[in-house]
Amino acid sequence: MKILIWHVHGGWMDSFVHGPHEYLVPVNAQRDAWGLGTGGRDWPASVREVSQEQLAEEHIDVVVLQRPEELAEVHRLTGRAPGSELPAVFLEHNTPKSGNVPNSVHPLAERSDIPIVHVTHFNRLFWDCGRARTLVIEHGIVDPGYQYTGTNPTLGVAINEPVRRWRVTGTDLLPGFAQIAPLEVYGIGTKKLPEALQLPEGQLIIRGDVNPAQLHGMLGQARAYLHPFRWTSLGLALLEAMHLGMPVLALGATEAFRAVPPEAGMVSNDVAELQRTARVLLNDPQEAVARGRAAREFALKHYGLQRFLTRWDTVLAEVGDVRSTQLAEELTEGSTP
Repeated sequence: MKILIWHVHGGWMDSFVHGPHEYLVPVNAQRDAWGLGTGGRDWPASVREVSQEQLAEEHIDVVVLQRPEELAEVHRLTGRAPGSELPAVFLEHNTPKSGNVPNSVHPLAERSDIPIVHVTHFNRLFWDCGRARTLVIEHGIVDPGYQYTGTNPTLGVAINEPVRRWRVTGTDLLPGFAQIAPLEVYGIGTKKLPEALQLPEGQLIIRGDVNPAQLHGMLGQARAYLHPFRWTSLGLALLEAMHLGMPVLALGATEAFRAVPPEAGMVSNDVAELQRTARVLLNDPQEAVARGRAAREFALKHYGLQRFLTRWDTVLAEVGDVRSTQLAEELTEGSTP
């Protein structure tokens, strides 16, 4: 199939483009949010950059929408209305962001012609999707391999824009963990952290924004992975850390309880309990290794790449009008494949 999809979430796309299809990624001269193209990422040859001007000439089997504004943009660029004239599915990466969250109405809630695919069960539960068909396809990760050494008596953290997002990302909780062990922090905008947190020297090590291959090798040297997010769909960095073989410490928010089994580390909304477990892992490297191996085993089984791609193939086939009786029945029943 030929799939039109914008480069919106690079980490998620890293997995999605490993399917058996051709992926058309819009590009413009500005290389902005509406034409980033591949963004320099190392994707398979089946990913093809297409200028916005060329899209109207392309044969497209299905479009994977990720922003409500793409409904109008697809129509403008292709001359075909998503849903009614061009098979489409809406991929919902995010939790509701504002207002009375349990009553948050999804922008496509009344679109019965465009199914909404949520990346977590939590997302599906908290969005009011009205008449729209919904299903869940959980994340899948390109396995970076077991790279855990835990040689650094530190806690690894990956947060994009930690100062701007602050309580959403749990940035305010970092000083408490920094008293237990130095924090190695990765991500976009992390260079602003020292001024914002004012931690004593040695408690904060800024690694910055590094490419995935470097990140995996560096992150796996930390003794444990800390996931302090209060409100996120489910951070891909958490699943990547588990694939690396790292023990993890996570707030018990959104989908974390489903993603991290007890034997893989600690999930709790009691920050003191997380801190106590951090001390255990720092003082007992063998315990850290054991929990990290459990994390990897669980992640491979539940968030493996092939499971993810197989589920997407089924959805794309149904949406693109290729015969898929099983999925049609599942969607009608409102179940998850």
